[in-house]
Amino acid sequence: MVHVIASVYIKENKFEAFMEIFKPNVKRVLEEKGCIEFSPTIDLDINEAVQELDSNVLTIVEKWETLEDLNKHGVAPHMETYHKAVKDLVQKVKIKVLQDLK
Repeated sequence: MVHVIASVYIKENKFEAFMEIFKPNVKRVLEEKGCIEFSPTIDLDINEAVQELDSNVLTIVEKWETLEDLNKHGVAPHMETYHKAVKDLVQKVKIKVLQDLK
């Protein structure tokens, strides 16, 4: 299994506009071959000093059956459309791609 933590840094005051485009795409991603989980999340303040909070970051927790499935996700037509639609709303994206420890 392949795990992905994707952090989408959204421009100031653009979160709602971003979500209007993002939300309909979630269903399409979940229908992709090999997609086990695609969960958009936001920070939950637990009042810990080590916690970094950012209200302009959407963190997506993903699980894919194989790396091949993940690679196909990145070039899926609906993802290309999504990327074009949000390009002016997003500052940057950071991803971590992880594998299970064996």
